[in-house]
Amino acid sequence: MTAKLPALSLQWDVFCRVIDNFGDIGVCWRLVAQLAARGQRVRLWVDDASALQWMAPEGCTGVDVRPWHAPPPGADEPPPDVMVEAFGCEIAPEFIAYSARQASARGPKHPRPVWINLEYLSAEGYVERTHGLPSPILSGPAAGWTRWFFYPGFTPATGGLLRESDLMARREAFDRDAWRADHRTAFALGEDAPGTRWASLFCYEPAALPELLQRCEAEPTRLLVTPGRPAAAVRAALQGRDGNAGQAAPQCSSTQHGQLSISYLPHRPQPAFDAMLWACDFNAVRGEDSLVRALWAGQALVWHIYPQHDNAHHDKLHAFLDWLQAPASLRRFHATWNGLDTAPLQWPDDATLAEWTLCIQHARSRLLTQDSLVTQLLGFVTEKR
Repeated sequence: MTAKLPALSLQWDVFCRVIDNFGDIGVCWRLVAQLAARGQRVRLWVDDASALQWMAPEGCTGVDVRPWHAPPPGADEPPPDVMVEAFGCEIAPEFIAYSARQASARGPKHPRPVWINLEYLSAEGYVERTHGLPSPILSGPAAGWTRWFFYPGFTPATGGLLRESDLMARREAFDRDAWRADHRTAFALGEDAPGTRWASLFCYEPAALPELLQRCEAEPTRLLVTPGRPAAAVRAALQGRDGNAGQAAPQCSSTQHGQLSISYLPHRPQPAFDAMLWACDFNAVRGEDSLVRALWAGQALVWHIYPQHDNAHHDKLHAFLDWLQAPASLRRFHATWNGLDTAPLQWPDDATLAEWTLCIQHARSRLLTQDSLVTQLLGFVTEKR
């Protein structure tokens, strides 16, 4: 059942601190853009907006990006109806004090802002237990208010996943052959050999990466390497091999290693990142945002989960694979890719890759029966107001 949406356009203030790798700002930008597409007014407060220059170069109508330390809104601007702190970033005390003053000036008949802590994505059982729970504010200018925990997730008992209303229609209309032809032209590549696999690489520094590259060299493969840490990891894995292969290759360049063609990609806007995932037969992704986008892509994937010093990410990975109903071969690949074991990396044959793809598509079908995160968030705010 679709959640009831607010009748009016509300003022949302979304707060984001960029920890590393731009995953936080990637999720937050998709959130604010989708809120704006639903007719909401949004201010995004962020401590490092530099990634938006390539992630969202055209901006978004209805979204106002502001520096984290900018002063609170002026007297001629609307105060917040909703405050969202992403990933526990803790809203600046000055903004909380401002919001409390504005709420007091509005009077008791006007709803207080709905204060939401948007949490990290996980398939672990605690997510269903804690999604939507209140956290009373006991001190400070907002004493007596309530902050609500909102958990993204993979099941109907969670807050769902970010998904644009037209995403599946755009996915269905995507012309993979045309995209691949454009890529070959841009990188001055020849035609594909029969049976060529296309794979994307967005990872940290997996220990199994050199083995993956070696296996890809033995069969026709186009590997699309995203910039930053993935490109550096590939260059390090190739260091000392194939002459100068370990030297830094510029963006928008390609190198050949046996039957493996490597394309070093530039930074790209979020819609172009989605298109890359749609164009590939296999996607290696990392973090939160790219995992969700790879699920919507419906192609075989491996998730490089963010490593934690206490190995808490192991349980998180197993919980995701359980929800995914991953076959044994995909579980083994994830274990090796994430360094949970040192077993040889089992690069899939065609039948196994098809099994992985079918697994992802079945999982996507389950997700599509659930309301998106923004739909649920709008309904949640309506209820709390």
